[in-house]
Amino acid sequence: MSRRLSILGTAILLLFAVVAAQSANVQFFRAPALDASPLNPRVAQASTLYARGQIVAADGTILAQSVPTSSGFYPWQRIYPLGSLTSGVVGFSGPSYGNWGLEAFYGSDLAAHAQPPQSFAQVLAPISAADSVTLTLEPALQRVARTALGGQDGAAVVLNPRTGDVLAMYSNPNYNPAPLASTVYATAKAAWKADTTRDAHGFEPLGLVATQQTFPPGSTFKVVTTAAAVIGRPDLLVKPYPVKNYAVIPNSPLKLYNSGFSACGGTVAVMLPESCDPGYALLGLDIGANLMSATANSFGYNLVPPLDLGGVVASYFPAASSFQYNLPGLAYSSIGQENVRASALQNALVAAAVANGGAMMTPHLMSYISGPDGTVIKRFKDSVWQRPLTPAQAQQIVPLMQNVVRYGTASGIFPAALDVAAKTGTAQTGNSKKNTDDWMIAFAPATNPTVAVAVVMPFQAQSAFGATVAGPIIKCLVEGALALQSGHPVSGTSTTCPS
Repeated sequence: MSRRLSILGTAILLLFAVVAAQSANVQFFRAPALDASPLNPRVAQASTLYARGQIVAADGTILAQSVPTSSGFYPWQRIYPLGSLTSGVVGFSGPSYGNWGLEAFYGSDLAAHAQPPQSFAQVLAPISAADSVTLTLEPALQRVARTALGGQDGAAVVLNPRTGDVLAMYSNPNYNPAPLASTVYATAKAAWKADTTRDAHGFEPLGLVATQQTFPPGSTFKVVTTAAAVIGRPDLLVKPYPVKNYAVIPNSPLKLYNSGFSACGGTVAVMLPESCDPGYALLGLDIGANLMSATANSFGYNLVPPLDLGGVVASYFPAASSFQYNLPGLAYSSIGQENVRASALQNALVAAAVANGGAMMTPHLMSYISGPDGTVIKRFKDSVWQRPLTPAQAQQIVPLMQNVVRYGTASGIFPAALDVAAKTGTAQTGNSKKNTDDWMIAFAPATNPTVAVAVVMPFQAQSAFGATVAGPIIKCLVEGALALQSGHPVSGTSTTCPS
């Protein structure tokens, strides 16, 4: 009998210990995360019971603010003056579905919270107020991207390569944040259902294509392949590859044909501007799996870019071991096909790294956070995220990308005065319609870069190319960004670009 009581007592004590441990875990260790979670009903309630701080664009435009309502139950409601133009990044905040986008990422700053006491009276009775977040985002460039994309699914990312500032990040499909911030549940529910429904290409309006979707990068990846040669096999830069319309893959019956079945070849200096698929496939094989994988990883592949926004996904390049018995896989991966996948953000970072002397800066949307009195309490500190190249190595790639614009696959797109360096990409999706994912990455001015851009237009017609589809969009974004940086208005920068 006493033995049974002893076992029972031990079990009860263990249960008490488990309850105490879980209580300590929730109250102390997990408390900050639970307090900030958008799934916490108190967080959603606080968004409507108290005014949240503003989200402000780089030019001072208010992107999100709280306004009083006539409802006693919900005295505050969030409004978004620019609507869908910035919703993919800014997100929304409402009582039904909590916080989304930057509203969630900076939720603890934007929600009313205890402020540092300025007097003894405030020590006894703390004041609660919200901070405001000012972004690097430029609404003028957002407008250019929206108009240039023309309502088609796709994404554009514009960075300052020197700082990592995100100057523009626009995606289609997108959504109107107003109904999701509504205090009327039926209104929010209907919007949620619509905005979480996939379109014909499988994209949800609430999913930011620029950071949450990846695509075969196609020939834009040849910049990474070139970098691999520059880093570890400089002898291959001057190796002449045969001028043919196809490459025979060793130990395989496969023939890798060039786009349009045209013949191409020569050294890297010749092959990158003309985007020679057979030559670059053979170059990738000569570089080898280890160096190819290591270089892709150094550019941020297989890592989640540390952007201050939720839901960002990693791009993908296969591990070197996967190519041990798969030389065709290595050949196709070297030209951005096979299983290689990249987001628009990742490809913008590749362009930015080459532009910035091999240093890939941490991408960020927050410029600074200010308190209720306007005092700056936190400012983003620029930092290097990856360093795939030395300045000397990066400088070897810049003129090759300039030649893509001068007489290669991007010729005729950019005015010479812009001094653009670029790389086009047209990747096969492999679907029954033989659609293509069309890309371009670029930076300018090539001699002193201050803007880097990536555009992806997925599921285009078989006859489409990165130069013809993404090229005009890139041109307008480069022109607009350079105009802003020089203090000129974006409107009217070109007769062929939206104003």
